Amino acid sequence: MITVEHLSKRYGDVLAVDDLSFTIEDGHIYGFLGPNGAGKSTTLNIITGCLAATSGEIKIDGHDIYEEEREAKRLIGYLPEIPPLYIDQTPREYLQFVAEAKGISKSEREAEIDRVIEETHITEMQNRLIKHLSKGYRQRVGIAQALLGNPSVIILDEPTVGLDPMQIIEIRDLIAELGKKHTVILSSHILSEIQAICEKVLIIYKGKLVAFDNIENLGKSMAQGNEIEIISSGEPENTVEVLEKLAAIESYQHIQTDDGFNSFRLTTRQGNPYEICKVLFMTFAANNIPLVKLNPIQTTLEDIFIELTSDDEMDSYQDTDSISTAEEMQQVEQEAR
Repeated sequence: MITVEHLSKRYGDVLAVDDLSFTIEDGHIYGFLGPNGAGKSTTLNIITGCLAATSGEIKIDGHDIYEEEREAKRLIGYLPEIPPLYIDQTPREYLQFVAEAKGISKSEREAEIDRVIEETHITEMQNRLIKHLSKGYRQRVGIAQALLGNPSVIILDEPTVGLDPMQIIEIRDLIAELGKKHTVILSSHILSEIQAICEKVLIIYKGKLVAFDNIENLGKSMAQGNEIEIISSGEPENTVEVLEKLAAIESYQHIQTDDGFNSFRLTTRQGNPYEICKVLFMTFAANNIPLVKLNPIQTTLEDIFIELTSDDEMDSYQDTDSISTAEEMQQVEQEAR
């Protein structure tokens, strides 16, 4: 659906996006991750045609975003980090304006507005002024405008930023529903949110793509070895004696506790962690040493993200996504001319 090839973007001497290439396929929810300044918002703005690239090619379902702009943009619904709302309008009035701007015919306009109002659950708020709505409902209105025209791809840049926990859950559920009908690209700093609803993740760092896969595969590729936590009620030396006889255990770390139990963090050789847990359970039982805890430690998205985006140069890296709006808008206007 979306093909990005050798995409780059410069702001003077600053290289915000550095030779990005990837393909987004139909029917998935993708997480788009990176630390502040990695180039996420810049990339999304280029994909949606809001910002020109310095070099590279972007095609939406085969339509070049620059050479076939109208055809390509019809396939994309976009919610930027700051929703483009007119707060002195009601949601219905605002959606009427957006529908007209998108070229939706008069005969279809009201039905289309009714559809997105229902999908985003803002029916009861449709005739209130947007400035009187909560931030959660404003986000819903922003998502509703992205859905107008029934685009194939929905791109959401930080849709839950600034929301309270209940609003986050509601928007997350809404995004999961959207994923059943649309291809969704979700940019967020809330890694648990990405892990909960996204099937695949793209991680960029310093403008470069550093990972693109489903979370399970990324975890397997990043892990240096499987880890298992055990808590034993036996004497530490007896536990160690058992561990040293097991070929599957590569190393272990004893963690002293104050409750009479002994915690060990085990690093195992590659293999099915649940099969290794079964061997551990049977071996400790045969040696009359009760295990009160036996827990495989899974690699989380947070672990993956930190390993791929942390180094000593992070503090000195310029936040290219935060280049002044005035400077960016001036450049956009010049490129448009």
